[in-house]
Amino acid sequence: MTNDYLFRALLQSSNKALKGLIGSLLHLRPDEILSAEITNPIILGTSVDEKDFILDIKVFLNNRIILNLELQVINQHNWPERSLSYLCRSFDNLNSGDDYQQVKPAIHIGLLDFTLFEDYPEFYATYMMMNVKNYMVYSDKLRLSVIDLTHIDLATEEDKRYRIDQWATLFKATTWEEIKMIAQQNEDILAAGNAIYRLTREERIRQICEAREDYYRCQRGVQRIMEEQIAALSKQEATLKEQEATLKEQETALKEQETALKEQETALKEQETALKEQETALKEQETVLKEQENTIKEQEIALKERGDSLAEKDALIASLLAEKERLEKRLAAEQSSASS
Repeated sequence: MTNDYLFRALLQSSNKALKGLIGSLLHLRPDEILSAEITNPIILGTSVDEKDFILDIKVFLNNRIILNLELQVINQHNWPERSLSYLCRSFDNLNSGDDYQQVKPAIHIGLLDFTLFEDYPEFYATYMMMNVKNYMVYSDKLRLSVIDLTHIDLATEEDKRYRIDQWATLFKATTWEEIKMIAQQNEDILAAGNAIYRLTREERIRQICEAREDYYRCQRGVQRIMEEQIAALSKQEATLKEQEATLKEQETALKEQETALKEQETALKEQETALKEQETALKEQETVLKEQENTIKEQEIALKERGDSLAEKDALIASLLAEKERLEKRLAAEQSSASS
């Protein structure tokens, strides 16, 4: 059932199913939906291609609200921008001469067979323009909602109360048994199931649905290849970034080594200078020591010469003392002889 052509054919061929789906999505009672008119119908059974196939279903609700419904099967990674563009086109609905207060509310609801925001999965999400500080709604005339058909398990109690999960289950059904089981729970879904059965019995419509399925398969194949290429490119980019980081680390390490070598070179030069200064100081000390040695030798020679002179003097004194003693003895002998 997840087929955009069958989705469009269903809602175009069964106004009861259309009103039932809108009532669930907008939380409206059956008596609150007076009219729901598709303003861009297609001729069912005619050939379509991707270029001229109108994906969104424009509904004029109660002659005052413009509602866009769209089933998106393939994630083309442009849904936020695309849905905003559709919504703004619908909101630009004033006729010449109308006042701004007469602008009609515009609502865009996308039923997506993929998760729009992977980090924030939600079954039925609604977005409005509001103040980012106090969350006051700027205007209730502009609204965008998204149903994630891949996360029916995240349906809230409110979603279940309005049977939005049952509609999602219908659109995800792949067998008649599933559709029959769902249809038993809701008259509007029963009408939708009957319409699906009637439409798929028409050969031309079934062929177009099959062609759409074939298109999805081709698109998914292309998308898978693109995603694989993107993944490969991302991996290569990550590898290049790692290599770049490694090169930067190596470059930093080389610079640090270069700085360390320069510091070592500077230290070696300083040591060499210190050694030269020590060598110079040693040479100066050696010169001083040689001078001191020469001085000592000179003093030794002088002392030796002085010592020789003192020895001669001592010998002369000894000789004089001996001569004196001899003379005294002679004098004493002469005096002794004279007195006798």
